[in-house]
Amino acid sequence: MSNSSTAPIYGIKDASFLAAGQEQGVRALANAFYDEMESLPEAQIILAMHPKDLEVSRDKLACFLCGWLGGPKRYKEKYGSIRIPLAHRHLAIGTSERDAWLLCMERALQKQDYQESFRRYLIEQLYVPAEASRNQA
Repeated sequence: MSNSSTAPIYGIKDASFLAAGQEQGVRALANAFYDEMESLPEAQIILAMHPKDLEVSRDKLACFLCGWLGGPKRYKEKYGSIRIPLAHRHLAIGTSERDAWLLCMERALQKQDYQESFRRYLIEQLYVPAEASRNQA
């Protein structure tokens, strides 16, 4: 009996990377994320933690997400190794900052042509590095 109609299991091999639309889709997500950060009043606190020109930030997020989702390790190729909590330890990140980041991501995910199950999966998974980056009460 074949299970060819079974949905991909996100998080296994490159299933998440493929569900995100591969590198082009991941870059669209990263750009939508930063568009939200620039426009949402709730995100001004985390926008202020970024350089004025967000081009490199957009690229770093897209590169990170490519590898994190099971695709090519673009971040490592271009910027070297990364450990998310260590990369953000110089910033004061509390629950408000974490939640603002997640709000931007949630809004960006809604603008992507993803299956709803993938959107839910991603926001749940992205909570983990967002929370791991929190270094304030």
